[in-house]
Amino acid sequence: MSNNTSLKQIERASVFLLALGQDRAASVLRHLGPKEVQSIGTTMVTMNNISPEMVDVVLEEFITQVRGQTTLGMDADEYIRKMLTSALGADKAANIIDRILLGANSKGIEQLKWMDSRSIADLIHLEHPQIIAIILSLLDADQAAEILAYMPKNMRSDLVMRIATLESVQPSALKELDDIMEKQLTGGDGVKASMLGGVDTVANILNFLENSVSEVVMEEITENNASLAQQIQDKMFVFEDLSSVDNRGIQSLLREVSTDQLLLALRGVDDNLKEKIFSNMSKRAAEMLRDDLDASPPARLSDVETAQKDILNIAKRLADSGEISLGGGGDELV
Repeated sequence: MSNNTSLKQIERASVFLLALGQDRAASVLRHLGPKEVQSIGTTMVTMNNISPEMVDVVLEEFITQVRGQTTLGMDADEYIRKMLTSALGADKAANIIDRILLGANSKGIEQLKWMDSRSIADLIHLEHPQIIAIILSLLDADQAAEILAYMPKNMRSDLVMRIATLESVQPSALKELDDIMEKQLTGGDGVKASMLGGVDTVANILNFLENSVSEVVMEEITENNASLAQQIQDKMFVFEDLSSVDNRGIQSLLREVSTDQLLLALRGVDDNLKEKIFSNMSKRAAEMLRDDLDASPPARLSDVETAQKDILNIAKRLADSGEISLGGGGDELV
């Protein structure tokens, strides 16, 4: 039974879809994004020895969760508006409601999410920088970072500054966006402005860029607008900032990270972070990891940075789902 309860979320989803059968599983996958489909598909292929007990546990959890739902049959948009307004207040909720509903109803943006990042960069790089900034704001941070890396170097800092200072998108801008993607993004002339971009969006995008690229962009922004650069820096969450995550959060993160991934990511990091990781592992596991770190040959910096960014991606996913709290990325660590 311990193996059943230790399944990761992605493994539970895979077991559930395998249990549904081909046709029903296909119907579910149609509603997922490209990254989710790829992750679940990869997990399905690699999972072996799925026992009847595993299936029973996963299905029982699903049934329990469904029974606890109270929104079945309700209008989703209206429910989301009421829920966020109740949780955040009218002013704060207004800043994100339109962005959420805009993304959910945007066929053009959904189509872009399935495209290769280089292809998207080739498609939009000749467009007006403000239009490019809007598109990047609507995409996931890691995909936007990949696209930004493919853009001409002399455009990157300008695009980042435009995203950071975006406050709303007017109907005319949305019409331009519609023309670029050759699909209708939202309603007609009566559509109201939608909140997009901002410093948080830029920080998330820069977190996914290679360090060398991110540093150049930040230097150029600092030269043009030091105050804005500081605001962005304060919002960025880097690998060393995991030291600020509480012990329970670190333990949740470690359950999602492979040993090989962690071994590579911990190369050259601050001793405080290493001790934070070790203290949240079993004594035996911590000792083995210490020994492996001491005995491992040198690794390429690019491989280390990739492993760190992958772990940060997992941490942000867990934070988005409410399982952990990342805290203030810009706070000084002691």
